[in-house]
Amino acid sequence: MGKNTPVLIEEIAEPPGPRESFGGTIGNLYHDSAYEQATTALQEVVVEARSSSSHQANAHHAQVNTMRARSSTSKNLALKARPVAAPLRNPVYEDAAHLIAETQPSNPVHLMRPHVLRGAAQWFLQHFPGTVLYAVKANPSPAVIKELWASGIRHFDVASLAEVELVAGLFPKAKLHFMHPVKSREAIRKSYFNFGVRDFVVDSAQELFKLLEETRGAKDLGIMIRLAVSNGHAFHSLTGKFGAENRLAAELLQQARKVSPRVGIAFHVGQQTMHGKAYATALAQVGEVIRIAKVNPDIIDVGGGFPVAFPGLVPPDMHSYMDSIKEGFEALNLPKKTKLWCEPGRALVQESGSLLVKVELRKDNRLYINDGFYGALFDAGYSKLSYPLRALRTDGAMATKMAKFTVFGPTCDSIDVLKTQLTLPADIEEGDYIEFGQTGGYAVALQSGFNGFGADAKAVTVRDMPLLHTPGFWQGEEAGKTAAEDDSAQAPATLVAF
Repeated sequence: MGKNTPVLIEEIAEPPGPRESFGGTIGNLYHDSAYEQATTALQEVVVEARSSSSHQANAHHAQVNTMRARSSTSKNLALKARPVAAPLRNPVYEDAAHLIAETQPSNPVHLMRPHVLRGAAQWFLQHFPGTVLYAVKANPSPAVIKELWASGIRHFDVASLAEVELVAGLFPKAKLHFMHPVKSREAIRKSYFNFGVRDFVVDSAQELFKLLEETRGAKDLGIMIRLAVSNGHAFHSLTGKFGAENRLAAELLQQARKVSPRVGIAFHVGQQTMHGKAYATALAQVGEVIRIAKVNPDIIDVGGGFPVAFPGLVPPDMHSYMDSIKEGFEALNLPKKTKLWCEPGRALVQESGSLLVKVELRKDNRLYINDGFYGALFDAGYSKLSYPLRALRTDGAMATKMAKFTVFGPTCDSIDVLKTQLTLPADIEEGDYIEFGQTGGYAVALQSGFNGFGADAKAVTVRDMPLLHTPGFWQGEEAGKTAAEDDSAQAPATLVAF
């Protein structure tokens, strides 16, 4: 054994069972006789120390320390019989295949790609002609927020007091904008007085009055009026719940101008908006509200809705969205001081994440996996989104022939099933793994832990590229490339083609 071979050493708090590990991390990598001698000696000293009288305590403490030192030496000798690699505090893997090869996880695992987060954030900061607010609801993981901050994001769209506390706790200097049209009085009060939040959105006279009451008639508010707009180009419409129609929005804008030095109009064109002209249409509607109110807003917030690619749902080039927004905003002919905001959530984080699950059982063409509708795959069960997939096996290649499978989640509930069948290698079986791409948004945030199942919210970092890329987005002219195309030699992965 080389002198530089790392050896893992841990303190024994309670002796493990005959086939358990030191601290649960070493497995059976110890020499039984040396291990037993060490733990027996330690147990004897502990028992003797507990039974001694108080006036002998110091002497026994000295003896305990001596025996602990001997035990430590014995443990060192035992471990040296079979050296192991020292574990990393925050391990980084090349990809899911390497993670499986090294750890063979039995629970689902969130995978995070910080380099992809950086690329998406920097693309928006460079191409959007205004201020970029990250919609925290898409993925509230502290690691994600920290990476976006490091990438230059300084403004955050928060929708609850919990999100306010989360971001303010991580970055006290962050600019927080409370963009939920209905807020509790406590949330308004604490956000304003405890966390310095000044920007709030409303879509009713009642909410406007509530905001003024709970901030004690504050004169430094930024009041945004949420406008109801068409969601006709969205994969997931957000109409019907929030937003004021044109006339009401104009009245609210007038009232807000009387009490606030900073007012604006906000809207949301729906999630996964599949055409950039949706923003131009909504901006034209903003112009109509301005005409009715005869009030020039200080801020126009085009909201979120920026899409990413999914199999069978590939949006146009992302530059076309920026072009539509620029043209629509310029057509309003507002004063040059008017600011433009956006609130990307999914677009900033979706490509950065993937989910690794394990096949627990196969029954003909039915697969039972260890995550599902109640976990990180809610969108697959509710919205019927299809994901880019990669099947992985630890001990050899998988079949090239493909087959369709109905996939069930792990809970006892029969509705825990993915709404669309998955195309996977025909020989997939228990013990194989499936990597679902494009889960950086609304996966960690929506998993419930129902029935005791689900992935740890803390993601594992990987270095590879996303399984699917959005055209014209942060990778530029390399649009459409998948991780497998960039690294086709990665065994034992099998990329599932759509």
